[in-house]
Amino acid sequence: MIRRLFSPIWLAVLVVAACSSGSTSPSPSSAGVTAAGVTAETFESQKAFTQTMVAAMAGGDFATVETHFTPEMQAGFPESDLRASLTRLADQLGPYQSIVTVTAARQQPYVLVLTLLQYASGRAGLQFTLDSQGRIAGMWVRAPDFVLPGASAAASPTSPAASYVRPGTFHETEVVVGEAPWQLPGTLTMPNGSGPFPAAVLVAGSGPNDRDETAGPNKPFQDLAWGLASQGIATLRYDKRTLVHATSMDPNSITTKEEVTDDALAAIGLLRSTPGVDPNAVFLLGHSLGGYLAPRIGVESKGLRGIVVLEGPTRPLEKLILEQSDYLASLNGSLSPAASAQLEALRSQVARVESPDLSPSTPASELPLGIPASYWLDLRGYDAAATAATLPLPIFFSQGGRDYQVTMADYAGWKAALGSRTDVAWHLYPSLNHLLMTGSGPSSPLEYQVPGHVAPELVADLAAWLLANSR
Repeated sequence: MIRRLFSPIWLAVLVVAACSSGSTSPSPSSAGVTAAGVTAETFESQKAFTQTMVAAMAGGDFATVETHFTPEMQAGFPESDLRASLTRLADQLGPYQSIVTVTAARQQPYVLVLTLLQYASGRAGLQFTLDSQGRIAGMWVRAPDFVLPGASAAASPTSPAASYVRPGTFHETEVVVGEAPWQLPGTLTMPNGSGPFPAAVLVAGSGPNDRDETAGPNKPFQDLAWGLASQGIATLRYDKRTLVHATSMDPNSITTKEEVTDDALAAIGLLRSTPGVDPNAVFLLGHSLGGYLAPRIGVESKGLRGIVVLEGPTRPLEKLILEQSDYLASLNGSLSPAASAQLEALRSQVARVESPDLSPSTPASELPLGIPASYWLDLRGYDAAATAATLPLPIFFSQGGRDYQVTMADYAGWKAALGSRTDVAWHLYPSLNHLLMTGSGPSSPLEYQVPGHVAPELVADLAAWLLANSR
Protein backbone atom coordinates (compact mmCIF):
# COMPACT_ATOMS: atom_id res chain seq x y z
CA MET A 1 0.00 0.00 0.00
CA ILE A 2 0.94 3.62 -0.24
CA ARG A 3 2.53 5.67 2.48
CA ARG A 4 1.22 9.09 3.32
CA LEU A 5 3.74 11.10 1.35
CA PHE A 6 2.89 14.52 2.71
CA SER A 7 2.50 13.92 6.39
CA PRO A 8 5.11 13.67 9.10
CA ILE A 9 6.94 10.37 8.77
CA TRP A 10 5.81 9.25 12.20
CA LEU A 11 2.26 10.52 12.00
CA ALA A 12 0.39 8.19 9.65
CA VAL A 13 2.87 6.54 7.36
CA LEU A 14 1.66 3.29 5.90
CA VAL A 15 4.61 0.98 6.44
CA VAL A 16 3.52 -1.80 4.11
CA ALA A 17 0.63 -4.06 3.24
CA ALA A 18 1.77 -7.03 1.27
CA CYS A 19 -1.69 -8.55 1.06
CA SER A 20 -2.69 -9.44 -2.47
CA SER A 21 -6.19 -8.67 -3.66
CA GLY A 22 -6.23 -12.20 -4.96
CA SER A 23 -5.53 -13.70 -1.55
CA THR A 24 -7.01 -17.09 -0.93
CA SER A 25 -6.37 -17.12 2.82
CA PRO A 26 -8.88 -19.24 4.76
CA SER A 27 -11.62 -17.45 6.61
CA PRO A 28 -10.79 -16.46 10.19
CA SER A 29 -13.61 -18.76 11.24
CA SER A 30 -11.27 -21.69 10.65
CA ALA A 31 -9.24 -22.78 13.66
CA GLY A 32 -5.78 -21.86 12.44
CA VAL A 33 -2.80 -21.56 14.75
CA THR A 34 -1.16 -18.18 15.13
CA ALA A 35 2.52 -17.46 15.39
CA ALA A 36 1.95 -17.10 19.11
CA GLY A 37 0.73 -20.69 19.26
CA VAL A 38 -2.95 -20.00 19.90
CA THR A 39 -6.05 -20.14 17.76
CA ALA A 40 -6.73 -17.29 15.39
CA GLU A 41 -10.17 -16.89 16.93
CA THR A 42 -8.88 -15.27 20.13
CA PHE A 43 -8.39 -11.53 19.96
CA GLU A 44 -6.68 -11.48 23.34
CA SER A 45 -4.10 -13.97 22.13
CA GLN A 46 -3.49 -11.95 18.99
CA LYS A 47 -3.09 -8.84 21.10
CA ALA A 48 -0.50 -10.68 23.19
CA PHE A 49 1.27 -11.79 20.01
CA THR A 50 1.56 -8.23 18.70
CA GLN A 51 2.86 -7.05 22.08
CA THR A 52 5.53 -9.72 21.79
CA MET A 53 6.40 -8.43 18.34
CA VAL A 54 6.64 -4.83 19.64
CA ALA A 55 8.91 -5.99 22.45
CA ALA A 56 11.13 -7.78 19.94
CA MET A 57 11.43 -4.68 17.76
CA ALA A 58 12.12 -2.50 20.80
CA GLY A 59 14.99 -4.84 21.57
CA GLY A 60 16.32 -4.63 18.03
CA ASP A 61 15.28 -8.21 17.13
CA PHE A 62 13.68 -7.43 13.77
CA ALA A 63 14.78 -10.77 12.35
CA THR A 64 12.41 -12.63 14.67
CA VAL A 65 9.53 -10.39 13.65
CA GLU A 66 10.26 -11.07 9.98
CA THR A 67 9.89 -14.82 10.55
CA HIS A 68 6.22 -14.17 11.31
CA PHE A 69 5.62 -12.31 8.03
CA THR A 70 3.61 -13.81 5.19
CA PRO A 71 5.72 -14.70 2.14
CA GLU A 72 4.42 -11.57 0.40
CA MET A 73 5.52 -9.40 3.33
CA GLN A 74 8.94 -11.05 3.42
CA ALA A 75 9.39 -10.33 -0.29
CA GLY A 76 8.07 -6.78 -0.24
CA PHE A 77 9.18 -5.58 3.18
CA PRO A 78 12.35 -7.32 4.41
CA GLU A 79 13.89 -6.96 7.86
CA SER A 80 16.09 -4.06 6.74
CA ASP A 81 13.09 -1.99 5.66
CA LEU A 82 11.23 -2.76 8.88
CA ARG A 83 14.25 -1.71 10.94
CA ALA A 84 14.61 1.53 8.94
CA SER A 85 10.93 2.44 9.35
CA LEU A 86 10.86 1.91 13.10
CA THR A 87 14.21 3.66 13.55
CA ARG A 88 12.80 6.64 11.66
CA LEU A 89 9.83 6.67 14.04
CA ALA A 90 12.15 6.79 17.05
CA ASP A 91 14.20 9.53 15.41
CA GLN A 92 11.06 11.68 15.34
CA LEU A 93 9.53 10.80 18.73
CA GLY A 94 12.54 9.87 20.83
CA PRO A 95 13.23 6.53 22.53
CA TYR A 96 10.43 3.98 22.76
CA GLN A 97 9.00 3.62 26.27
CA SER A 98 5.91 1.39 26.47
CA ILE A 99 2.63 0.15 25.02
CA VAL A 100 -0.29 2.30 26.16
CA THR A 101 -3.29 0.36 24.79
CA VAL A 102 -4.03 -2.52 22.43
CA THR A 103 -7.30 -2.85 20.46
CA ALA A 104 -8.45 -5.33 17.83
CA ALA A 105 -11.14 -5.69 15.19
CA ARG A 106 -12.05 -8.13 12.45
CA GLN A 107 -11.91 -7.12 8.78
CA GLN A 108 -12.54 -10.27 6.76
CA PRO A 109 -10.42 -12.24 6.15
CA TYR A 110 -8.04 -10.54 8.56
CA VAL A 111 -7.81 -9.48 12.19
CA LEU A 112 -6.44 -5.98 12.78
CA VAL A 113 -4.56 -5.20 16.00
CA LEU A 114 -3.60 -1.64 16.91
CA THR A 115 -0.94 -0.98 19.54
CA LEU A 116 -0.63 2.59 20.82
CA LEU A 117 3.05 3.21 21.55
CA GLN A 118 4.47 5.75 23.98
CA TYR A 119 7.74 7.43 22.99
CA ALA A 120 9.71 10.04 24.91
CA SER A 121 8.20 12.93 22.93
CA GLY A 122 4.81 11.62 21.84
CA ARG A 123 2.72 8.66 20.78
CA ALA A 124 2.09 6.71 17.59
CA GLY A 125 -0.09 3.75 16.69
CA LEU A 126 1.36 0.61 15.12
CA GLN A 127 -1.25 -1.51 13.34
CA PHE A 128 -0.73 -5.18 12.55
CA THR A 129 -2.84 -7.03 9.98
CA LEU A 130 -2.90 -10.75 10.80
CA ASP A 131 -4.10 -13.43 8.40
CA SER A 132 -6.08 -16.51 9.42
CA GLN A 133 -2.85 -18.33 10.25
CA GLY A 134 -1.72 -15.55 12.55
CA ARG A 135 0.99 -14.32 10.21
CA ILE A 136 1.71 -10.61 9.79
CA ALA A 137 0.25 -9.63 6.43
CA GLY A 138 0.58 -5.84 6.85
CA MET A 139 1.89 -3.15 9.16
CA TRP A 140 1.04 0.53 9.40
CA VAL A 141 2.12 3.45 11.54
CA ARG A 142 -1.04 5.31 12.52
CA ALA A 143 -1.86 8.64 14.12
CA PRO A 144 -2.13 8.36 17.92
CA ASP A 145 -5.91 8.91 17.88
CA PHE A 146 -6.59 6.44 15.06
CA VAL A 147 -9.42 3.97 15.76
CA LEU A 148 -9.70 0.66 13.94
CA PRO A 149 -12.84 0.32 11.80
CA GLY A 150 -15.33 -1.63 13.89
CA ALA A 151 -13.38 -1.25 17.14
CA SER A 152 -14.63 0.67 20.12
CA ALA A 153 -12.41 3.24 21.75
CA ALA A 154 -12.65 5.85 24.44
CA ALA A 155 -13.66 9.19 23.07
CA SER A 156 -10.67 11.34 22.25
CA PRO A 157 -10.68 14.94 23.42
CA THR A 158 -11.55 17.27 20.59
CA SER A 159 -11.39 21.02 20.27
CA PRO A 160 -14.58 23.07 20.35
CA ALA A 161 -15.89 24.01 16.92
CA ALA A 162 -14.04 26.82 15.20
CA SER A 163 -15.30 30.36 15.65
CA TYR A 164 -16.52 30.52 12.06
CA VAL A 165 -18.82 27.49 12.47
CA ARG A 166 -22.48 28.38 12.99
CA PRO A 167 -24.23 25.36 14.52
CA GLY A 168 -27.84 25.02 13.46
CA THR A 169 -27.24 26.38 9.95
CA PHE A 170 -26.38 23.02 8.38
CA HIS A 171 -26.84 19.28 8.76
CA GLU A 172 -24.90 16.15 7.82
CA THR A 173 -25.91 12.86 6.21
CA GLU A 174 -23.96 9.64 5.80
CA VAL A 175 -23.56 8.60 2.14
CA VAL A 176 -21.77 5.95 0.11
CA VAL A 177 -19.30 6.97 -2.59
CA GLY A 178 -18.57 4.68 -5.53
CA GLU A 179 -19.64 1.19 -6.51
CA ALA A 180 -18.83 -2.27 -5.20
CA PRO A 181 -16.25 -3.54 -4.45
CA TRP A 182 -14.74 -0.13 -3.66
CA GLN A 183 -17.61 1.64 -1.91
CA LEU A 184 -16.50 4.29 0.58
CA PRO A 185 -18.35 5.81 3.53
CA GLY A 186 -18.69 9.56 3.33
CA THR A 187 -20.37 12.59 4.85
CA LEU A 188 -22.56 15.05 2.97
CA THR A 189 -22.69 18.43 4.72
CA MET A 190 -25.62 20.54 3.54
CA PRO A 191 -26.70 24.06 4.51
CA ASN A 192 -30.22 24.17 5.85
CA GLY A 193 -32.82 25.25 3.32
CA SER A 194 -33.96 24.14 -0.09
CA GLY A 195 -31.01 25.32 -2.13
CA PRO A 196 -29.79 24.74 -4.73
CA PHE A 197 -26.38 25.28 -3.13
CA PRO A 198 -22.89 25.43 -4.60
CA ALA A 199 -20.84 22.47 -3.44
CA ALA A 200 -17.32 21.05 -3.27
CA VAL A 201 -15.84 17.56 -3.18
CA LEU A 202 -12.93 17.40 -0.71
CA VAL A 203 -10.02 15.24 -1.92
CA ALA A 204 -7.50 14.34 0.77
CA GLY A 205 -3.74 14.00 0.77
CA SER A 206 -1.79 10.79 0.37
CA GLY A 207 -2.01 7.78 2.63
CA PRO A 208 -4.95 6.17 4.43
CA ASN A 209 -6.79 9.37 5.34
CA ASP A 210 -10.22 9.36 6.90
CA ARG A 211 -12.85 11.80 5.63
CA ASP A 212 -11.77 14.51 8.10
CA GLU A 213 -8.04 14.23 7.29
CA THR A 214 -7.56 13.55 10.98
CA ALA A 215 -4.06 14.37 12.25
CA GLY A 216 -3.79 13.95 16.00
CA PRO A 217 -6.55 16.11 17.54
CA ASN A 218 -7.02 18.09 14.32
CA LYS A 219 -9.59 17.56 11.57
CA PRO A 220 -8.93 19.99 8.72
CA PHE A 221 -11.61 18.65 6.38
CA GLN A 222 -14.25 18.75 9.08
CA ASP A 223 -13.30 22.37 9.72
CA LEU A 224 -13.62 23.18 6.03
CA ALA A 225 -16.93 21.35 5.67
CA TRP A 226 -18.51 23.02 8.66
CA GLY A 227 -17.04 26.43 7.88
CA LEU A 228 -18.20 26.37 4.26
CA ALA A 229 -21.66 25.03 5.18
CA SER A 230 -22.02 27.95 7.59
CA GLN A 231 -21.63 30.18 4.51
CA GLY A 232 -24.15 28.29 2.37
CA ILE A 233 -21.80 25.86 0.57
CA ALA A 234 -22.31 22.09 0.60
CA THR A 235 -19.42 19.62 0.75
CA LEU A 236 -18.82 15.89 0.34
CA ARG A 237 -15.89 14.22 2.10
CA TYR A 238 -15.14 10.51 2.34
CA ASP A 239 -12.74 7.93 3.74
CA LYS A 240 -10.01 6.98 1.30
CA ARG A 241 -9.81 3.63 -0.41
CA THR A 242 -6.41 3.03 1.16
CA LEU A 243 -8.10 3.25 4.58
CA VAL A 244 -11.28 1.29 3.91
CA HIS A 245 -10.00 -1.36 1.50
CA ALA A 246 -6.28 -1.51 2.27
CA THR A 247 -6.17 -5.29 2.58
CA SER A 248 -7.98 -5.80 -0.73
CA MET A 249 -5.73 -3.62 -2.86
CA ASP A 250 -2.79 -5.01 -4.79
CA PRO A 251 0.31 -3.32 -3.33
CA ASN A 252 2.41 -4.16 -6.37
CA SER A 253 0.35 -2.39 -9.02
CA ILE A 254 -1.33 0.54 -7.28
CA THR A 255 -1.32 3.98 -8.91
CA THR A 256 -2.93 7.31 -8.11
CA LYS A 257 -5.88 6.14 -10.20
CA GLU A 258 -6.81 3.61 -7.54
CA GLU A 259 -5.64 5.70 -4.61
CA VAL A 260 -7.33 8.98 -5.54
CA THR A 261 -8.69 9.68 -9.01
CA ASP A 262 -11.39 7.04 -9.46
CA ASP A 263 -13.02 7.79 -6.12
CA ALA A 264 -12.83 11.56 -6.61
CA LEU A 265 -14.63 11.20 -9.94
CA ALA A 266 -17.29 9.04 -8.30
CA ALA A 267 -17.74 11.64 -5.56
CA ILE A 268 -18.13 14.43 -8.10
CA GLY A 269 -20.83 12.44 -9.88
CA LEU A 270 -22.64 11.75 -6.61
CA LEU A 271 -22.53 15.38 -5.52
CA ARG A 272 -23.80 16.68 -8.86
CA SER A 273 -26.82 14.37 -8.60
CA THR A 274 -27.61 15.21 -4.97
CA PRO A 275 -30.95 17.00 -4.42
CA GLY A 276 -30.38 20.51 -3.14
CA VAL A 277 -26.98 20.82 -4.86
CA ASP A 278 -26.60 23.03 -7.93
CA PRO A 279 -25.15 20.57 -10.49
CA ASN A 280 -23.64 23.50 -12.38
CA ALA A 281 -21.77 24.82 -9.34
CA VAL A 282 -19.76 21.83 -8.14
CA PHE A 283 -16.08 22.41 -7.36
CA LEU A 284 -13.16 20.11 -6.68
CA LEU A 285 -11.06 20.94 -3.60
CA GLY A 286 -7.79 19.06 -3.22
CA HIS A 287 -5.34 19.26 -0.34
CA SER A 288 -1.69 18.18 -0.61
CA LEU A 289 -1.66 15.13 -2.91
CA GLY A 290 -5.31 15.88 -3.65
CA GLY A 291 -4.24 19.32 -4.86
CA TYR A 292 -1.39 17.86 -6.90
CA LEU A 293 -3.84 15.56 -8.68
CA ALA A 294 -6.67 18.09 -8.94
CA PRO A 295 -5.67 19.15 -12.49
CA ARG A 296 -5.57 15.50 -13.60
CA ILE A 297 -9.00 14.91 -12.07
CA GLY A 298 -10.23 18.12 -13.71
CA VAL A 299 -9.20 16.85 -17.13
CA GLU A 300 -11.16 13.62 -16.61
CA SER A 301 -14.23 15.12 -14.93
CA LYS A 302 -17.21 16.61 -16.69
CA GLY A 303 -19.16 19.56 -15.38
CA LEU A 304 -16.82 21.02 -12.76
CA ARG A 305 -17.27 24.72 -12.08
CA GLY A 306 -13.78 25.29 -10.72
CA ILE A 307 -10.84 23.86 -8.76
CA VAL A 308 -9.31 24.64 -5.36
CA VAL A 309 -5.69 23.66 -4.64
CA LEU A 310 -4.68 23.88 -0.98
CA GLU A 311 -0.97 23.27 -0.32
CA GLY A 312 -0.58 21.35 -3.57
CA PRO A 313 2.90 20.49 -4.86
CA THR A 314 4.10 21.04 -8.40
CA ARG A 315 7.44 19.23 -8.14
CA PRO A 316 7.90 15.47 -8.53
CA LEU A 317 6.89 13.59 -5.40
CA GLU A 318 10.22 11.82 -5.01
CA LYS A 319 11.96 15.19 -4.70
CA LEU A 320 9.54 16.27 -1.99
CA ILE A 321 10.04 13.04 -0.05
CA LEU A 322 13.78 13.65 0.02
CA GLU A 323 13.37 17.32 0.86
CA GLN A 324 11.00 16.52 3.73
CA SER A 325 13.36 13.87 5.07
CA ASP A 326 16.30 16.28 4.98
CA TYR A 327 14.24 18.93 6.76
CA LEU A 328 13.04 16.57 9.50
CA ALA A 329 16.57 15.31 9.99
CA SER A 330 17.79 18.90 10.40
CA LEU A 331 15.37 19.42 13.29
CA ASN A 332 17.24 16.81 15.31
CA GLY A 333 20.58 18.58 15.06
CA SER A 334 23.34 16.03 14.65
CA LEU A 335 22.30 12.81 12.91
CA SER A 336 22.91 9.35 14.27
CA PRO A 337 24.88 7.01 12.02
CA ALA A 338 21.68 5.04 11.39
CA ALA A 339 19.75 8.17 10.37
CA SER A 340 22.57 9.27 8.05
CA ALA A 341 22.59 5.84 6.44
CA GLN A 342 18.82 6.01 5.93
CA LEU A 343 19.08 9.37 4.19
CA GLU A 344 21.79 8.08 1.88
CA ALA A 345 19.67 5.03 1.11
CA LEU A 346 16.74 7.31 0.32
CA ARG A 347 18.88 9.35 -2.09
CA SER A 348 19.75 6.16 -3.93
CA GLN A 349 16.08 5.16 -4.06
CA VAL A 350 15.09 8.57 -5.44
CA ALA A 351 17.77 8.18 -8.11
CA ARG A 352 16.20 4.86 -9.13
CA VAL A 353 12.81 6.56 -9.55
CA GLU A 354 14.41 9.19 -11.78
CA SER A 355 16.39 6.65 -13.79
CA PRO A 356 15.19 5.76 -17.30
CA ASP A 357 15.79 2.16 -16.26
CA LEU A 358 12.84 2.19 -13.84
CA SER A 359 10.43 -0.57 -14.88
CA PRO A 360 7.37 -2.35 -13.47
CA SER A 361 9.68 -5.13 -12.28
CA THR A 362 11.86 -2.84 -10.14
CA PRO A 363 11.36 -4.09 -6.54
CA ALA A 364 9.44 -1.72 -4.29
CA SER A 365 12.11 -2.27 -1.65
CA GLU A 366 14.54 -0.38 -3.88
CA LEU A 367 12.24 2.65 -4.22
CA PRO A 368 11.36 5.49 -1.83
CA LEU A 369 9.22 4.46 1.14
CA GLY A 370 8.61 1.04 -0.42
CA ILE A 371 6.15 2.53 -2.91
CA PRO A 372 5.94 0.26 -5.99
CA ALA A 373 7.26 1.11 -9.43
CA SER A 374 3.70 1.22 -10.79
CA TYR A 375 3.04 4.33 -8.71
CA TRP A 376 6.14 6.17 -9.88
CA LEU A 377 5.66 5.20 -13.52
CA ASP A 378 2.06 6.46 -13.40
CA LEU A 379 3.32 9.90 -12.35
CA ARG A 380 6.29 10.01 -14.71
CA GLY A 381 5.85 12.97 -17.02
CA TYR A 382 2.89 14.39 -15.08
CA ASP A 383 3.21 18.15 -14.74
CA ALA A 384 0.51 19.41 -12.40
CA ALA A 385 1.02 23.10 -13.18
CA ALA A 386 1.12 22.61 -16.96
CA THR A 387 -2.00 20.45 -16.78
CA ALA A 388 -3.80 23.08 -14.71
CA ALA A 389 -2.92 25.71 -17.32
CA THR A 390 -4.89 23.76 -19.94
CA LEU A 391 -8.11 23.78 -17.90
CA PRO A 392 -10.68 26.46 -18.81
CA LEU A 393 -11.73 26.70 -15.16
CA PRO A 394 -11.23 29.26 -12.40
CA ILE A 395 -8.72 28.07 -9.80
CA PHE A 396 -8.06 29.04 -6.18
CA PHE A 397 -4.54 28.46 -4.82
CA SER A 398 -3.45 28.68 -1.18
CA GLN A 399 0.01 28.30 0.32
CA GLY A 400 1.14 28.38 3.92
CA GLY A 401 4.43 30.15 4.53
CA ARG A 402 5.39 27.69 7.29
CA ASP A 403 4.56 24.53 5.31
CA TYR A 404 7.70 22.36 5.12
CA GLN A 405 5.93 19.57 3.23
CA VAL A 406 4.75 21.65 0.27
CA THR A 407 6.81 24.81 0.10
CA MET A 408 7.04 28.18 -1.59
CA ALA A 409 8.96 26.49 -4.42
CA ASP A 410 5.76 24.64 -5.32
CA TYR A 411 3.66 27.80 -5.06
CA ALA A 412 6.12 29.45 -7.43
CA GLY A 413 5.62 26.54 -9.83
CA TRP A 414 1.90 27.18 -10.00
CA LYS A 415 2.48 30.91 -10.48
CA ALA A 416 4.96 30.35 -13.29
CA ALA A 417 2.34 28.39 -15.23
CA LEU A 418 -0.80 30.37 -14.37
CA GLY A 419 0.37 33.75 -13.08
CA SER A 420 -1.02 35.67 -16.06
CA ARG A 421 -4.52 34.21 -15.75
CA THR A 422 -7.19 36.62 -14.53
CA ASP A 423 -9.46 33.78 -13.39
CA VAL A 424 -6.92 32.42 -10.91
CA ALA A 425 -6.85 33.52 -7.25
CA TRP A 426 -3.61 33.51 -5.25
CA HIS A 427 -3.60 33.40 -1.44
CA LEU A 428 -0.40 33.24 0.58
CA TYR A 429 -0.78 32.88 4.36
CA PRO A 430 2.64 33.41 6.00
CA SER A 431 1.82 31.77 9.37
CA LEU A 432 0.02 28.64 8.13
CA ASN A 433 1.41 25.10 8.23
CA HIS A 434 0.52 22.12 6.06
CA LEU A 435 -2.68 21.46 8.04
CA LEU A 436 -3.84 24.99 7.13
CA MET A 437 -3.46 26.07 10.76
CA THR A 438 -1.69 29.07 12.26
CA GLY A 439 1.58 28.78 14.17
CA SER A 440 4.95 30.39 14.68
CA GLY A 441 8.55 29.39 14.20
CA PRO A 442 9.76 26.41 12.18
CA SER A 443 7.03 23.83 11.66
CA SER A 444 7.56 20.25 12.84
CA PRO A 445 5.57 17.02 13.14
CA LEU A 446 4.94 17.65 16.83
CA GLU A 447 3.04 20.82 15.91
CA TYR A 448 0.35 18.63 14.36
CA GLN A 449 -0.46 17.26 17.82
CA VAL A 450 -1.48 20.71 19.07
CA PRO A 451 -5.29 21.14 18.81
CA GLY A 452 -6.30 23.82 16.34
CA HIS A 453 -8.52 24.73 13.43
CA VAL A 454 -8.15 25.72 9.82
CA ALA A 455 -7.37 29.44 9.76
CA PRO A 456 -10.46 31.70 9.70
CA GLU A 457 -8.97 33.91 6.98
CA LEU A 458 -8.54 30.93 4.66
CA VAL A 459 -12.12 29.75 5.23
CA ALA A 460 -13.44 33.28 4.63
CA ASP A 461 -11.41 33.77 1.44
CA LEU A 462 -12.36 30.35 0.12
CA ALA A 463 -16.08 30.75 0.86
CA ALA A 464 -16.15 34.17 -0.82
CA TRP A 465 -14.36 32.80 -3.90
CA LEU A 466 -16.65 29.76 -4.19
CA LEU A 467 -19.79 31.89 -3.91
CA ALA A 468 -18.50 34.47 -6.41
CA ASN A 469 -17.64 31.79 -8.95
CA SER A 470 -20.95 29.93 -8.51
CA ARG A 471 -23.02 32.65 -10.09
